[in-house]
Amino acid sequence: MNHYFEAFINSIIGSLDWTWKSILFEVPWYQNYFYGLILISLIVWSLEAAFPWRKNQKLLRRDFWLDAFYMFFNFFLFSIFISGFYKWMELGFGEIGIKADSLSLFNTSAWPAWLQLLVFFVILDFVQWFTHVLLHRIPALWQFHKVHHSVKEMGFAAHLRYHWMENILYKPLKTLGVMVIGGFEPEQAYIVHFAAITIGHLNHANVKITWGPLKYVFNNSVMHLHHHAYHLPKGSHGVNYGISLSIWDYLFGTAHIPNEDGETKLGFEGDENFPQDFVGQNLFGFKK
Repeated sequence: MNHYFEAFINSIIGSLDWTWKSILFEVPWYQNYFYGLILISLIVWSLEAAFPWRKNQKLLRRDFWLDAFYMFFNFFLFSIFISGFYKWMELGFGEIGIKADSLSLFNTSAWPAWLQLLVFFVILDFVQWFTHVLLHRIPALWQFHKVHHSVKEMGFAAHLRYHWMENILYKPLKTLGVMVIGGFEPEQAYIVHFAAITIGHLNHANVKITWGPLKYVFNNSVMHLHHHAYHLPKGSHGVNYGISLSIWDYLFGTAHIPNEDGETKLGFEGDENFPQDFVGQNLFGFKK
């Protein structure tokens, strides 16, 4: 049992050390997730300032600083702690005979790096789309996902306003998704990471983006705004579940874009009673 505890602590220390080295510019620039997040955020925020979709929305919109705190909490503070749990889970799988290639459906080791990354990106996005559907359709999970849907004015930082419990659900399912790809060594996974962050920021930004004919492939701010709509189609648990790609919603019939005016009311029924502070929002899902 001691080796589990040591692995747990060492993983947390390793994640903390990597984050600190990132802050001090002691890691390769292309793998610096800390400043990468800041740079992407500043670029998309500049787009909001230059090309605002909702003209009456302030640049420092409602809950801007709360969402900014969520960004760093979810991507760094909580991720450092939870890394120990994931290492513990990895050891547990190994001891019962489940290895990285145990569930592989095909081997990609001989493929070009760009094709490996593309398959990695698509599979992970589908896993996230499916997980997102579960967050809306399973009542207990929806209680936690309400944090993300409590946004009343959309902006780039709303992308990372979500309950930390979602990480508990997303990560194991994403790990299983990666295990389907035999022979994949994610040395260049930072490319997919930064691409997903950029797309997610743009999807939540106060900038009108449709991508034209590519809207059937890539998610966009017009489509995702209606995912956050207060009023959903009758009998629907949700629409437009796509994370980076919209193709899953078109394939499975969950795409819904009634208009492109940007004035859709956001939230969910009863959100007037939802906590407005970080602590209250993160305790909400544990209450009956």
